[in-house]
Amino acid sequence: MNDILIKNTKVFYKNQLQPGEVLINEGKIKKIAKNLKDEDADRHIDAHGGLTIPAGIDVHVHFREPGMTHKEDWYSGSCAAAAGGIGAVVEHPNTLPPVIDRKSFREKLKLANRKSIIDFGINGGVGKNIEKLESLWGLGITAFGEIFMAESTAGLGLDSDLLKEALETIQQLGALACIHAEDENIKCDNEILLKKDFTPLSHSRIRSNQCEAMAVKKALELSGLTSVNTHFCHISTLEAFGQLKREKYILEKEKASRHLSFEVAPHHLFLSDRDWDRLGTFGKMNPPLRNRQSVKALVNGINDSTVDVVSSDHAPHRMSEKEGDIKSAPSGVPGVETLMPLMMVGVKRNLFPLKRLIEVTSSNPARIFGLDNHGKGVFAEGYDADLIVMDPRNVKSINSDMLHSKAGWTPYEGMEGIFPEYTISRGEIIWDGDIVGRRGRGNFLPGAGSVKDDD
Repeated sequence: MNDILIKNTKVFYKNQLQPGEVLINEGKIKKIAKNLKDEDADRHIDAHGGLTIPAGIDVHVHFREPGMTHKEDWYSGSCAAAAGGIGAVVEHPNTLPPVIDRKSFREKLKLANRKSIIDFGINGGVGKNIEKLESLWGLGITAFGEIFMAESTAGLGLDSDLLKEALETIQQLGALACIHAEDENIKCDNEILLKKDFTPLSHSRIRSNQCEAMAVKKALELSGLTSVNTHFCHISTLEAFGQLKREKYILEKEKASRHLSFEVAPHHLFLSDRDWDRLGTFGKMNPPLRNRQSVKALVNGINDSTVDVVSSDHAPHRMSEKEGDIKSAPSGVPGVETLMPLMMVGVKRNLFPLKRLIEVTSSNPARIFGLDNHGKGVFAEGYDADLIVMDPRNVKSINSDMLHSKAGWTPYEGMEGIFPEYTISRGEIIWDGDIVGRRGRGNFLPGAGSVKDDD
């Protein structure tokens, strides 16, 4: 593998932003220092005073394969990720078929190995397959979930009794449970009350703040009873944020061994329910767009380190599918390619510091999901050279024509983004303004429970 020397750059290293250069050798970061002199490097990248930071790790994507490849597949999704500065992803299980047993896992892994240009983990689904969770864990899944507390794709929804049984099993395995927190009863009651309301805003009212907050309350009670390590997906409301902040404080004070973390999505940081008029059905996702008070709380949560992870919940649908009325349009928006560009603009606007961007998009997701065991998420000598080179002065207007998802649209149309000049994965340039990574070069990153599969 060719050596690369990144010169004339700034790095966030040893807890400060400073001039530095990065030498990459055999896929690893070999040296971080000032004024490196290595004329033997096969390639020199001049960053022109820009930044070299860790590539993003997006632990919540839906690449739609198998079963829905008209929306996305492993190649198109991984290309979109690479072009946006993402070096690794964790793909969620609600494909067709969902990843609920050995056969479905192997099918997805085969497709990903054949197509992905970036490294990846695969989550296991949790439904009525409790007896198969141990087998999935042994196959190398990253974590379990999203575990749905309300209906979603592929029928992966659980009632309270089944959820408790699932969490007990996951705890016994020493795995991580990823919770999609929406209360089905509140949602159904609101659907009846608002059945004649076809305004886009009705989606936010049906899946209300209370709907999320009540689900978080129930899930926290169950995770406490079962002592399972828990990660909450895409938290979106002031109320749920407050509950999780309080629970994390209590666990820290008690020095509890149980892990608790949560993520937020860019559409809950950079969009709000004020965008319904502009987006219409294209703004429909679960959980839905929220008010400005919730947006402000989540941004503050990045600053005070309450928020652990920012991940895209990349859930693409074609434009033709999103058209129509708010009741029938599918939920989900594309976002893997715009995650890092939007976050970099957030840094430029002083919404949060660069240190926190790196933590919530790289080091924290790597640690929480065990990807640091594969050399991910650490900007230090000897670790994987998963890096992006970008110029904070090069702010672009986001438009769908520049993006690589099969979705063909973006909810961030016309908004500002700072895109990478280069994305480097294990020391190999995979994006330099064009996709140059080889199809199928991505490595599977097996989870902590992985054992040799001889079948």
